[in-house]
Amino acid sequence: MNSSTEAVSTHPTDCAEVQVPSQVFMAIAVASLSENILVIVAVIKNRNLHSPMYCFICNLAVFNTISSLCKALENILLLFKEAGHLNSLGLFERNIDDIMDSLLCMCFLGSIFSILTIAVDRYISIFHALRYHTLMTMRRVVVTLSTIWVLCGTSGVLMIGFFEAATVKIFFVVLFFTALLLILLLYMHMFLLARHHANRIASMPGLHACQRQSGLRGALTLTILIGVFVACWAPFSLHLLIMMICPENPYCECYRSLFQLHVVLLVSHAVIDPAIYAFRSTELRNTYKKMFLCSASRIFKECV
Repeated sequence: MNSSTEAVSTHPTDCAEVQVPSQVFMAIAVASLSENILVIVAVIKNRNLHSPMYCFICNLAVFNTISSLCKALENILLLFKEAGHLNSLGLFERNIDDIMDSLLCMCFLGSIFSILTIAVDRYISIFHALRYHTLMTMRRVVVTLSTIWVLCGTSGVLMIGFFEAATVKIFFVVLFFTALLLILLLYMHMFLLARHHANRIASMPGLHACQRQSGLRGALTLTILIGVFVACWAPFSLHLLIMMICPENPYCECYRSLFQLHVVLLVSHAVIDPAIYAFRSTELRNTYKKMFLCSASRIFKECV
């Protein structure tokens, strides 16, 4: 690591590392925590949401909640460190740092596999609608979610505990990019078919404008999903790839200097997730309204 740094510092294309204020990470963590807890509570409270799709959305929200808590705690510990109350080289501090890093790694993997299960669920619901309830039973949902947690938990511990081992790095990168590729392939396939379906509806004579707009809405939603997903995950994915391909190249070092910006985009996806996957649901929106109305009425009664 040191030799690599020195090699870069003597090259004319030196790039200073971009630093993102800890307040930015804290604000994102608080926003993500609030939104995802709201999703979890809504899914638990409303029995109409106890279905495979919402189980996967709730699982994604749980991973996002844990990662947001870890980022918030990390920022609080950094404040203590800057105040001189913590020693970054102490045994306790290093153990806490390893635990938080393992949880964050687990949550990042958990998020992408949760997004993958949501993509698969959407694919089955669209192209195998008649067999959906046969294919997506609650037993299979539980098995899928259990597998995700075991796989991601184990990977998170291995990734942090044996980070220097080349085998672990290769396994992590291959796992990460395989999941990314599957998600993109599924969404692109669904998008192309949705656009084709929307064009067919739009070309049919005698349809009202609202019917044409309804057909185009599905293609628009998938476009937003793909665009946001690529924008948030692509920079971090490229960073991982560059770490493996050219760890000592000065030009690659310039891209790696933007690491904190890549992490900002990555954690921002946890804020956007509820808006894309949850808030577009009429059932969820009605649940939120009931929750807020109940809270407001209780506050009003206490004040009176």
